[in-house]
Amino acid sequence: MDRTEKLLMGIENVLSIAAELVDEVSRLKEVEEECRILKEKLFLKQFTKSEKEVFALALDGHSTSEMQEILFKEKSTIRMQRRSILQKLNVSSMEEAVDKFQKIS
Repeated sequence: MDRTEKLLMGIENVLSIAAELVDEVSRLKEVEEECRILKEKLFLKQFTKSEKEVFALALDGHSTSEMQEILFKEKSTIRMQRRSILQKLNVSSMEEAVDKFQKIS
């Protein structure tokens, strides 16, 4: 086997390993996305259905008044649900709650 053939075999080997690495990176990205989704689900599991609706609107930046209009609920109900969310997350503001959620994503 001459030098050119050895070089070609080496190149083929490197290309094969590179292809395997590309496949592995793709698989790891899928696993990472699955983990992100599971973390979000676990985070939201602690809320009631109504609290999840309020929190989803908070994630979109809606105010209490906007939430009231969107959800057709009394302002006091929205405030109570927001307060419950803050207590469950042990935070003092909805902005802090949103930040906490975004850090897990």
